[in-house]
Amino acid sequence: MNRGLRGFTLVELLVVVAVLGVIVAIAAANFFQVWQRARQQATVSNIRTVSLAVSSYATDWATVPQVAGGTVADIVPYLSPTYGRHLPTRDGWGNPLFYTAAGTQYTLRSRGADNLQDTSISFGPTTRFEADIVLASGTFVQWPEGAQR
Repeated sequence: MNRGLRGFTLVELLVVVAVLGVIVAIAAANFFQVWQRARQQATVSNIRTVSLAVSSYATDWATVPQVAGGTVADIVPYLSPTYGRHLPTRDGWGNPLFYTAAGTQYTLRSRGADNLQDTSISFGPTTRFEADIVLASGTFVQWPEGAQR
């Protein structure tokens, strides 16, 4: 037997595995935060795109599309292809974007990560992934901002 060669001891291997486990746990938590934040930003972008199309429609027709269905998919026939070729109908989480209108006023809403409508709107920035993202007549009234939880 050659005593000049040394390997790793069981204790050394366990320490390395434990350190790697801690690093993976930290990275996984951060990855989840980044992934959810990316979905929020995609949702904000989708809402802005639809809002621009609705505003352009209102400029030409002096009213916004009036539909009973309540989702952005219901107004696509009014807007596409003149005001947007491929309008997003879903938020970053894959849930439908909601649309309501009366006269020249309209509201676009995403129900957030949990896909449940908030019972009240905080009118300002929010730090929860589950919070609704709401745009009323071209202006965000509830939007994600800052560190999210």
